[in-house]
Amino acid sequence: MALDLSILYRGPLASCNYACSYCPFAKRKDSRAALARDRAQLERFVEWVAERGGSVSILFTPWGEALIRRYYRAAMARLSHMPNVKRVAAQTNLTFPLDWISACDRGRLALWCTYHPSETARETFLARCRSLDERGTRYSVGIVGLKEHFAEIEAVRRALDPKVYLWINAYKRQPGYYAPADIDRLAAIDPLFELNNQVWQSRGRSCRAGHTAITVDGDGTARRCHFIKDPIGNIYAPDFDRRLRPRPCSGDVCRCHIGYVHMQDLDLYSVFGNGVLERIPAGLIERDEARMRVAAFEAGRA
Repeated sequence: MALDLSILYRGPLASCNYACSYCPFAKRKDSRAALARDRAQLERFVEWVAERGGSVSILFTPWGEALIRRYYRAAMARLSHMPNVKRVAAQTNLTFPLDWISACDRGRLALWCTYHPSETARETFLARCRSLDERGTRYSVGIVGLKEHFAEIEAVRRALDPKVYLWINAYKRQPGYYAPADIDRLAAIDPLFELNNQVWQSRGRSCRAGHTAITVDGDGTARRCHFIKDPIGNIYAPDFDRRLRPRPCSGDVCRCHIGYVHMQDLDLYSVFGNGVLERIPAGLIERDEARMRVAAFEAGRA
């Protein structure tokens, strides 16, 4: 029997319509040949999902922006209607046309939307969020926690529907970037910020990655996660499911939500419930809970 599986799919698409200073794919353009290859590989993946036994949840994590491409929107719409698909979600800057959402099963569709203050006006982004609200679309909103964006983060929080989770990605490229007062300020908006503001010591720790959660590239090569490069197999191989098994983490550290959310010691599946992939907590969250999870994880290393 096929395992229930969460898949982070990242094809060869490497282009974006934004020019964020911290992103290597900013304003990069794919050639027509590259886009044709990306589309063909995506369509093959969708057919594989359609034929697979066991439930599948999918998060598209492109290097660039995928949903400005019509073929990605068509793929998500089709996947949302497959009986074996529990969730189909995508990371996006929310610059795509929204009419296609009416073709989706909105009970299974979700969006992970990132606001980039250097690339778009706040009101433009918020207008698209309101349009998602009107369409009954499940989504989260996130912002990179750069100090120059603190006021924008607070303004977006005030403007969003209170039911929409606003997450803040900690800026970790500079050690000690946040003063204690900065952490308090951001945690008042995102109670889980302190979980994200960690470099988790992960080697040898139990993780769902490689067992019930994998990352897949365009040619079908599967890896435990985006951060461990060793392949575990290819989803198009007949014996692929035999490659799925519990594995301790072989990386030294884990920095990103899409990695550490699968670490079993943190038990974040109980926090996010069926919103693990789209980064939406299952219910009310408290900062104290995040602090306790950090402390318990550290205590477990002793």
